[in-house]
Amino acid sequence: MNTMTDADMTGGQVREITDFIAKYLSYMLGAGVHTSRVVRNSKRIGEALGVDVSVHTSQKTATLTVKEKGGTHMDTMVVDIPAFPISFEWNADLSALSWAAHDKAMTLDEIRAKFDSLVSKPGMNPVFVLFMVSLANASFCRLFGGDMLAMLVTFTATMIGFFTRQHLTKKKVNHYIVFIVSAFVASICASSSLALGIDTAEIALATSVLYLVPGVPLINGLIDITDGHIQIGISRLVNAFMLIVCIAIGMSLTLILVKDSLL
Repeated sequence: MNTMTDADMTGGQVREITDFIAKYLSYMLGAGVHTSRVVRNSKRIGEALGVDVSVHTSQKTATLTVKEKGGTHMDTMVVDIPAFPISFEWNADLSALSWAAHDKAMTLDEIRAKFDSLVSKPGMNPVFVLFMVSLANASFCRLFGGDMLAMLVTFTATMIGFFTRQHLTKKKVNHYIVFIVSAFVASICASSSLALGIDTAEIALATSVLYLVPGVPLINGLIDITDGHIQIGISRLVNAFMLIVCIAIGMSLTLILVKDSLL
């Protein structure tokens, strides 16, 4: 598509822009970007393409209205928000794309081609992620006063628990069940520190599930509420609260089994 002006834009061109912006914002929301940034970026791309963009978001869907500047053509679309893994890389890359589209006066075809190349880049190796998450949890164990043996137990327990989460997620198991099972597996593995008589066993047990804490939904929920996106902000906070309850359920099952060792 060539660069469009108010004089030559057609209803079909407005529809093409709507289709792309709908896909763009669904990827950003699905990857865990807070709502205000998604709205700003979508409006910026619309400005570059000669249209006005209005967005209304909820937890599962987003409603997008695109109107030709100074014209009569308008299109509205409701798009489902996919459940992608949290991606700070998509956050940065897709935000940069909106600025490039605005500053360089890119055409829709150029923007779409760049978008496709960004979202099709291979993600991090799952084994690398598994190792780094386990190392991070072991570091938290040390930060909270755990000794070297407790760190080793935490590292191993986190690795087993996170691998369980990866496997269940790949099988498309309900994410609440994934959190309960992952928390139970990680904490029951970490409870081996009690049998080993490690002095800081309780720290190993507590830190083994920290990789499950839904930090991004909690932060995004608060940002959305303070920015005036009350509905999706509350939805994100409720979802984060439910995940925290699932972590507590998984750990509680472990504590029921090892309570005698803790006394």
